[in-house]
Amino acid sequence: MMENPTRTPLITPRLGDSSAAAGAGSLPAVTPPPYARSMPHLSVPGASLYYETEGALSSPAILLLHAGIANLRMWDPQVAALAAKHFVVRFDSRGFGQTSTENVAFSNRADALALLDHLGIASATLIGCSRGGSIAIDIAVESPDRVAGLVTIGSGPSGFPEVELTELEDARFDELDEAFDARDWHRLARLEVALWAIGPTRDEKALDPEFVSTAYALNRVNVVHAEESPVPIPLEPPASNRVIDIEVPALVTVGEFDVTPALAQYEYLLSTLPFASGCTFRDTAHLPSVERPEEFERVLLDWLTSNGL
Repeated sequence: MMENPTRTPLITPRLGDSSAAAGAGSLPAVTPPPYARSMPHLSVPGASLYYETEGALSSPAILLLHAGIANLRMWDPQVAALAAKHFVVRFDSRGFGQTSTENVAFSNRADALALLDHLGIASATLIGCSRGGSIAIDIAVESPDRVAGLVTIGSGPSGFPEVELTELEDARFDELDEAFDARDWHRLARLEVALWAIGPTRDEKALDPEFVSTAYALNRVNVVHAEESPVPIPLEPPASNRVIDIEVPALVTVGEFDVTPALAQYEYLLSTLPFASGCTFRDTAHLPSVERPEEFERVLLDWLTSNGL
């Protein structure tokens, strides 16, 4: 799936796809919100997972899984609304935020399920952005009894084949590789946000400065983990050829100006998941829930209500 290197084309609405209108909305704070009442750590093999909960434990559970350029703070704008009718759980994965880890082999899936077990949650609706969405898909494939619903944002299933990049995207990824090889972690963090959250075809100066500041801040705190080397254990076989077996309601979303692979993965999931509906968020890239929080919240709450979740 190729795109114009100077501008990502509009994605034509299709069956099951409702395009979200652009709206400025309110923007998230990066500091912990006053409604984050429970902020403990959970000890798992080789790590201490930082997590937060909000809402009544007796309510339907939601597990929020953050993007690889963020941490659990990315969900701040949505937590209060979700917690009105749900028990909301979120945590920092290994290598992110306030979670600490040893350099051991581990499973992102096992970490997430260990947290649900710790809280006495039999099943939850999983909502994941980017890598968080990929982890959610893996869990839905491997442990279907633990998943009541699935929401992905700019995510793809593990094992998804490589997608040809535009020339501009290819150049941006080369810059990431150079920063990584130079071990310039602060530059790498900035470049990651510029590629994913800003988007390769958008001018940062034309975007809401508060969103830009928030996006950079969400990834900046992860730099302290740059020297950590935990080894994630992949799902075998990967999820790409198994998503057809996910038999729960699914909401597949993507930002209009996301990178080519994310747009291709969106189309694949929307056409392959048996009970999927989709939404393309206009005038946003890889973090629509951060850049367009009010619009994302409306779409998400409507979907949860319509599916009885």
